Amino acid sequence: MTGETLQTEFEFTLPQGYVDDDGTLHKEGRMRLATAADEIEPLQNPRVQTNSSYLTIVLLSRVVTELGDLETIDATVIEELFVTDLEYLQALYERVNNQGMNAVETACPDCGEVFEIDAESGTHVTTDGPNGAMNAAAMDAGVGGDIGELGGTESSGFESADMRAAGTEPNDGEGSESGNPAE
Repeated sequence: MTGETLQTEFEFTLPQGYVDDDGTLHKEGRMRLATAADEIEPLQNPRVQTNSSYLTIVLLSRVVTELGDLETIDATVIEELFVTDLEYLQALYERVNNQGMNAVETACPDCGEVFEIDAESGTHVTTDGPNGAMNAAAMDAGVGGDIGELGGTESSGFESADMRAAGTEPNDGEGSESGNPAE
C-alpha cells in the first residue's frame, strides 16, 4: 500500500448562497464523501417513500457538514436553498462520490486539448501517479465526463436511490438510456 491519503471532505462555494432567518448569507461550506448508510438509511424516511425526489434533500443534509457559520445543516436548510445552489450541490455530490475528486473536464480554447481542472480552485489536475492511468482510462471510456450527461456516467447515489425509493429497479439493459447493459 502506498502512503496516499484519501480526501474525504471537499470545500465549496455556493453560487447564490443560503440566507438564514436573520438575513445572513452563507456561501462557503464543506461536503464529505457519502457512506453506504447515507444512501440506504434515507430510504426509510416516510417523506422519501411518498416522494422520491425528497431523497436529494435528505442525502445532502447528511453529507453537507458545514455551511457558513450555521450550527447545524438539516433537511430544512437544504429545502430552503435556491435551485441553482441545490443543483450545484447535486453535481458536487456526484463528482466527489463517483470520481473521487472535485474535478471537471474542460478543453483548451486554442488547441482543443482536453484536461481536468479542480472545480473549486481552477488548478490543473494531473492524472499521474498510482491512479493516473485508471483515471485517464475512465475518462477515455466516458466515465466521469460531462456531469450534465447522466447516461454517460456511472449511476449516482441520487439516481439509484431514487429508483429504490420509487419501488423501481434500474432497467436490465433493454432500452437503457446509457447503453450500459450492466445497469
